[in-house]
Amino acid sequence: MTMGAPFWVLASEAPEALARFYSQVLQVPVDRQGGVQQLTLSEGHRLVIYQPSKQRPQPAQHGRLALCLPSANLESSLKQALAHGANALESIRQESFGREVWIEDPEGNRLLLLEWAR
Repeated sequence: MTMGAPFWVLASEAPEALARFYSQVLQVPVDRQGGVQQLTLSEGHRLVIYQPSKQRPQPAQHGRLALCLPSANLESSLKQALAHGANALESIRQESFGREVWIEDPEGNRLLLLEWAR
């Protein structure tokens, strides 16, 4: 079986608006391709945001899979995300591997902002 490079997919009720949020937070452009919004992340990884079919809807849900956004300055990244419509789920927390904070994007998808320990 031949497979292409894997990528993240994110179902959205308003894909263009959610793509703008991620574009602003990640500081990467949005590329519209065939009805989906695509953002190219570091090292060619992609995040594809799409609107689910009305015949097979995808309800918003909390799960164990989440996008992690590494940061060199956690306070600044959190402030920027909140300014673009994110919601903080907790305060910044110190862990053995670094500092982290869980947030939700404007549609309630959980994201982890992470500043690695030095």
